[in-house]
Amino acid sequence: FTLAHYDDAINCYSKAIIKNPTNATYFTNRALCNLKLKRWGLCCQDCRRALDIDANLLKGHFFLGQGLMEIDSFDEAIKHLQRAYDLSKEQKQNFGDDITLQLRLARKKRWNVLEEKRIHQEIELQSYLNRLIKGDMENRLGQLKLNDNVHEEQLKEKQQEIEQECDDHIKELNNIFSKVDERRKKRDVPDFLCGKISLEILTEPVITPSGITYERKDIEEHLQRVGHFDPVTRVKLTQDQLIPNFSMKEVVDSFIAENEWSLDY
Repeated sequence: FTLAHYDDAINCYSKAIIKNPTNATYFTNRALCNLKLKRWGLCCQDCRRALDIDANLLKGHFFLGQGLMEIDSFDEAIKHLQRAYDLSKEQKQNFGDDITLQLRLARKKRWNVLEEKRIHQEIELQSYLNRLIKGDMENRLGQLKLNDNVHEEQLKEKQQEIEQECDDHIKELNNIFSKVDERRKKRDVPDFLCGKISLEILTEPVITPSGITYERKDIEEHLQRVGHFDPVTRVKLTQDQLIPNFSMKEVVDSFIAENEWSLDY
């Protein structure tokens, strides 16, 4: 495995599984090889077998989450990556930013899918409303032509009036949608505005001596429950070393003021 001979490693792990099919680690090791080889289905299959043996196997959830993300099963991927993160805290295992990075990535990919859907729906709505207005105009023009009491000169005048009214409605409608064109663009919250532990937008950012910014409540909980060290750099850290990051707070507040949708991110 260390030499990146993943197929050979898979053969070794497969032989080990035949001899001892109840060892969950063999399955996660083989799953990691398949993950490296981008065999997402096989990776997920081995992870599920490992979790059947040990439901609290951190690597089983971690590798499964990554495999699921690659096949666009974002909701399930987020569930397993979140479980991996929770287990890392419970078992006091330090994976640095590896798990949170994958969790942020899965959430961002899911967000992008929802954004694409929203944009498509808005465009379809605009097209539908335009068709309704034009359909109403054609219906009114048709009714007008059936009216024998209208002289030719009045007919032309009425036709122009209806057509002009239709054009005005379409113009007004499209102007309204043009004002939300900016919203049609993909909306995204930069990673640096999100806490490295909670993955949510920072509300009370603090900075460590290592230069890493965290959400205050998250890093304080980490120090109390896991240990007195920076979860990313692993440098010794105590609560009194946390300094409010006012510059980041200002950047976050400015971003939220300009992008109110980010509160739902």
